[in-house]
Amino acid sequence: MLHSKCISIYSNLARCDRLAEVRTIDRFCFGAAGRIGSTTHSQAQQHGRRIGNGVTPAFAVTLALLLASGCNRWRFPEARPGYREFAYVSNGGSNTVSVLDLVYLRQDRTLQVGVQPTGIAANPKRDEVYVVNAGTAAGNGSVSVIDTDENRVVATIPLHKLPYFIDVDAAGERGYVANSGSNTVSVIDLRQRREIGVVGAGEQPGVARISPDMRSLVVTNRGSGSVSIFAVPPYTAGDRTILPGLSIRPKTTQNALLPSLRASFSGCPGATDAAVLPDSSKAFIACSGGHQVMAVSLAAAPDSWAAKQNSSLLTDRLLALLDVGQTPVHLALKPDGGEIFCSNFGSDSISEIETGTNEVGATYMIGNKPVYGVVSVDNSTLWVADFGGDSINLWSIDDGQMAGSVRTGHAPDQMAFSADEHLLLAADARSGDVTVIRTSDKNGPALFTILPAGNAPNAIAVKSMQAKL
Repeated sequence: MLHSKCISIYSNLARCDRLAEVRTIDRFCFGAAGRIGSTTHSQAQQHGRRIGNGVTPAFAVTLALLLASGCNRWRFPEARPGYREFAYVSNGGSNTVSVLDLVYLRQDRTLQVGVQPTGIAANPKRDEVYVVNAGTAAGNGSVSVIDTDENRVVATIPLHKLPYFIDVDAAGERGYVANSGSNTVSVIDLRQRREIGVVGAGEQPGVARISPDMRSLVVTNRGSGSVSIFAVPPYTAGDRTILPGLSIRPKTTQNALLPSLRASFSGCPGATDAAVLPDSSKAFIACSGGHQVMAVSLAAAPDSWAAKQNSSLLTDRLLALLDVGQTPVHLALKPDGGEIFCSNFGSDSISEIETGTNEVGATYMIGNKPVYGVVSVDNSTLWVADFGGDSINLWSIDDGQMAGSVRTGHAPDQMAFSADEHLLLAADARSGDVTVIRTSDKNGPALFTILPAGNAPNAIAVKSMQAKL
C-alpha cells in the first residue's frame, strides 16, 4: 500500500523538487539510504529487508516523513529551466578532477588532468575552469583548461617548476600562477591559452593574488618570508582595452604586458595566503611560519581621488604586523571587506581582524586545527573547516560565538558555496570525498549528502551557467 501511495503523490512531490527535471519519487522512494544518485528500483530492493510489496524499511520511514512534513519547498530554491551548475574538485593523489553536478547532486564525470593537480579557479566571464598541475619535483607543471559547457579538457598550458595556485583577473583575460620551484610568476593569456611571460619573485612563491581593480599583483614568498607587490599594466584583449579608467595606454612591446616589481616587504616568515580588499586599497598576508598577519597599503592609481587628496597613497606601505594565533594559514574576507578571519592552524583558533583600523579585534578558540574559512554573502556567518575534528564549525559574526557544527568526512579542507549559497561543499582530504551541507534548513544547517571524489581532494571551484540553445 505504501508503494502505491508513493506513486500516487508523484506529481505533487515532483513540483516541489529543487532539482530541475529530477524525479523526486525516484530519489526518496527508490534511492539508497544516505546517498542521492541514480539508484534504480531493483537496486534499491537489495539495500535491506523488504516490507510487503517490495518496500524497504528505509523507504517506509522516508515516505512517512514526507507525508508528515509535506513538500517544504522553501528548503531548495527552484532551478530555472536549462540551468547548470557544477563543482570541480582537484584530486592531488589521482591526477584527476571530479565534476559534481549541483543541480542533480551527483557525480557527473571524472576528468584526467596533469600530475598532482592542486589549485583550481573558475573564469568569471567565460565558461572555463583552470586546474594547476604541480607536476613532479624533477619536471615542470602545467594548467589544464576545462570547457564547462562540455565538461572536458580542451587545452594544457605548459608552466615551470611546482606551480600550485592560479588567480584570474576580474576581466577573465589573464591568469597568474606562482611557480614555487622556479621562483617566478607566470602570466597567462586565457583567451589564447598560452603563457605570455614570466616575472621573477622571491624564494618559493606560493600565491599570486590579483587585486579587484587589476592594478596590483600580490605574491607571497614562503621560502624568503617576504611579499612582492607588482604593478600590472593595462592591456588589450580582442578589441577591448582592459582597465579603461586609466589614462595610460598599453604599449605594443611584449614586456609592457608583464607586471613590474613595485615594492617588496620582508618579515613575514612562511608567507602563504593573501587577501586583497574589495576596493584594492590593502592586502593582508598570513605569515604561517609564525603568529602574525602582515597588512600592506597598496599604491593608489595616480589619477584616483584618493591619491589626489593624499600623495602618500601613491606608494605601497607596510602598515602593521598583527599578532594572531600560531600558524595562520588562511584568510577569509567578508564580502563587504570590513573584517578578515584568520584560521590559526597551530593554536586551534580564529582571529578577527578589523581591516579599517588594521587591528585584531579578538581571537577565539574554535575546533581542532582550523584550516580554511568562508563567509556568507550577507556577512553574518563564518564557516570554518575543522581539519583535525572532521567537522565544519559555524561562527556567528554578529554574536561573536559558535552557532553550530556539522560533521563531515575525514579532514575537511577547502570549501566553496554553490551559486545561491544554499549548499556548502568541503573537500575531505583524507576520505576522498566531498561533504555537501545544506546551509538553510528547518533545524539549521545540516549534512545533506557526501559525494565521491578522487584520492586526496584539495581544492574546489564552482561554475554556474545557462544551457546554450
